[in-house]
Amino acid sequence: MKLINAFNKMLQMFVLTAVLIPSLTHAEDELHAPFTSLLEKYVSPINPLDAPNGKTFDFKGTSTEVDYAGFKSSQEALKVYLKSLAGVSQQTFDQWDKASQLAFLINAYNAYTIDLILTRYPEISSIRDIGSFFSSPWKKEFAMLLGEKRSLDNIEHGLIREEGVYSEPRIHFAVNCASIGCPALREEAYLGSQLDEQLEQQTLRFLSDKSRNYAKENTLYVSKIFDWYTEDFAMQWRGSSSLSGFLAQYEDALSLSESHVKLLKEESSNIKFLDYDWALNDKQ
Repeated sequence: MKLINAFNKMLQMFVLTAVLIPSLTHAEDELHAPFTSLLEKYVSPINPLDAPNGKTFDFKGTSTEVDYAGFKSSQEALKVYLKSLAGVSQQTFDQWDKASQLAFLINAYNAYTIDLILTRYPEISSIRDIGSFFSSPWKKEFAMLLGEKRSLDNIEHGLIREEGVYSEPRIHFAVNCASIGCPALREEAYLGSQLDEQLEQQTLRFLSDKSRNYAKENTLYVSKIFDWYTEDFAMQWRGSSSLSGFLAQYEDALSLSESHVKLLKEESSNIKFLDYDWALNDKQ
């Protein structure tokens, strides 16, 4: 009888744990529901894509444009969301799984970037207009997060890219600097429960954009992002440890020929980096 009672208690604990864990994850995801509502309303896909080799990509455009005037009209809702992010303590953050932490940080970067743009919109044509020769907009400390007032640089380079913590090169297709040269601002918030799928989709979107990445003859022309963050794309990831190895994994998105894939895998491909367009990714 004692054995049966002990077994029943263990079963009850297992069922309770199975119920509570999804609930906790769901609660973390729900934090970003207000941001998703804003993004769905004010971010639109552009640059429709004809998928190569008969494949289907689950997105309507390789990039997006942002209705900053719309965000301006809903600025209070954005402020409420940012306040909810600021209310998350370091202790609470540390209890989340890595995917939920990273989703939180990416959303914070993107939302605070929009907030920064709105401080000067519509009198700016680029995020760089907010800074000056002596002051970078990315070093401005205005974002309350995890108990500190932070800059966008601190969120991206000090938290998202912190060495040995997340080790995720695809974050560069998720964080958005409010510029045309950037990968798309996603039309929904990032969620811990869906993060891998969302990051993969963002990677495919960006690499499929022939205005930013394309092959011509024996040369692969890619975004300046790959030059700035070569070390991230060269980290040990999915069996790859070089920029060429990373790009070779996306041969379909890049529409690469077999010979070019071979050159990438042999680390002998000629890679050139394109100029970056810093114009505001505003709705036209």
